[in-house]
Amino acid sequence: MIGMPAINSIRQLRRDGLSVTDIASATGVSRDTVYKYLKKDDFSPQIPSKQKHASKLDPYRSIIESWLDEDKTNWKKQRHTSRRIYQRLTEECGVNVSESAVNRYVRKLKETRKAYEDTYLDLDWAPGEAQADFGEADFYLLGTRTRMRYFVVTFPYSNVGFAQVLPSENSECVCEGLKKIFEYTGGVPSRIVFDNATGIGRRVCKEVRTTDLFGAFATHYGFAYSFCNPASGNEKGNVENKVGFIRRNLFTPPAQVHNIDIFNKHLLDKCLRLSDKPHWIKGEPESQLFVEDSFALSGLPAKPFDPVRYVSARANKQGKICLCGHHYYSSDPSLAGKTLIVALRAFSVSTHTDDGALVCERRRAYGDAPTDTTDPASQLPLLCVKPGGWKNSKARSAMRDGLRGYLDSLESGELKASLRLLRDECAKSGWEATLGAAELAYSSTGRIDGASLSVSAARIAGGASCINYDDPIDLSVYDVALNIGGR
Repeated sequence: MIGMPAINSIRQLRRDGLSVTDIASATGVSRDTVYKYLKKDDFSPQIPSKQKHASKLDPYRSIIESWLDEDKTNWKKQRHTSRRIYQRLTEECGVNVSESAVNRYVRKLKETRKAYEDTYLDLDWAPGEAQADFGEADFYLLGTRTRMRYFVVTFPYSNVGFAQVLPSENSECVCEGLKKIFEYTGGVPSRIVFDNATGIGRRVCKEVRTTDLFGAFATHYGFAYSFCNPASGNEKGNVENKVGFIRRNLFTPPAQVHNIDIFNKHLLDKCLRLSDKPHWIKGEPESQLFVEDSFALSGLPAKPFDPVRYVSARANKQGKICLCGHHYYSSDPSLAGKTLIVALRAFSVSTHTDDGALVCERRRAYGDAPTDTTDPASQLPLLCVKPGGWKNSKARSAMRDGLRGYLDSLESGELKASLRLLRDECAKSGWEATLGAAELAYSSTGRIDGASLSVSAARIAGGASCINYDDPIDLSVYDVALNIGGR
């Protein structure tokens, strides 16, 4: 098994016209290996059988680099030495590594940073090449003012750029944003220059190390990539200008976001409409120049990439998993104490059993504030067995007063039966549709039954909604028409 960069090199060499024999000679692998990876059409991550173990120093590399970055603004006599970095790692982070290992890493890192200090990228951009970077702006997310990130990909040749609002700068979000933009433009850039973003990669020694997910994504879509030097705006001035241009023209005043998926779809159209103006140097319309960019794009692969990262997590006594130390996600109470496979995507978190079976999917939470995305429906199976926990359950708290009071008034046996109805319908229609159907049935008949619950939940899940009239409905006209009541 060779690494993803080597696989990407094999496929890039093939696109450059080299024969299989020449590729095998250039990469040092067998012809069979070259054939294998040229024929492969899907590089999406697969569910792992067991979790890989990282080295002891890898998780702290970003911390070391942040200290070195801070040194740029500190007095030269108060900058970190290798020994001080080692001391801080052991004292503040509890790292169990040797001082010599830290010394070697810091020495090579400083040499690399110095070697790349005066390096610049060619600013003569050809059609089909792109730059990518993140920006920040305030949005009204479901009515709450929230500062969010947006990912921008711009084509310097035409000065046309596209944006996607994303919750983070991690590799899952970067790949998701790139995928949506690729699909919208109908092709893949030949090369993308990124900011020195920690989410997908950073410079270590004389090479750029990317995350496994981004490496697989780049190989799947077949584009070359490179990274700018820190604080080198001249290397990516086009995208930095486009980040500000989009903020001023599309996000001022702060935009209202009710559904981020729908918002992002419309955002791509709005970005394209911004190109209906002359190019600031060439004078031609940017939209016309973008036609040349479009012709230079390579085609989309036959299979779309699934930008997902898999990790393992053990469910606690309530069947919840904890990610990032403070984000809790409910799974299934019956899986308490078991190790689950967790699929992390840009906007969702899904849990799977060790054989890959899907347990549930939740909206992914971000930020430093603790969150708990417990799904009330996940408690129903356990409540059917232990109805004594009903009074303090999240399922009860999620209901309106009328339906909650009705269920509170039931005897233990009747409560169990009603909870079973809700449990079974949730498995078919989901919590929101089932809850809406139960409240509709109670408001109409003063109780809930299987038939009305099933019919109403199916309608709600299919997109139907209840009609709310401003005035009470008067059915007396039908009584007259049907001669009811002796009239």
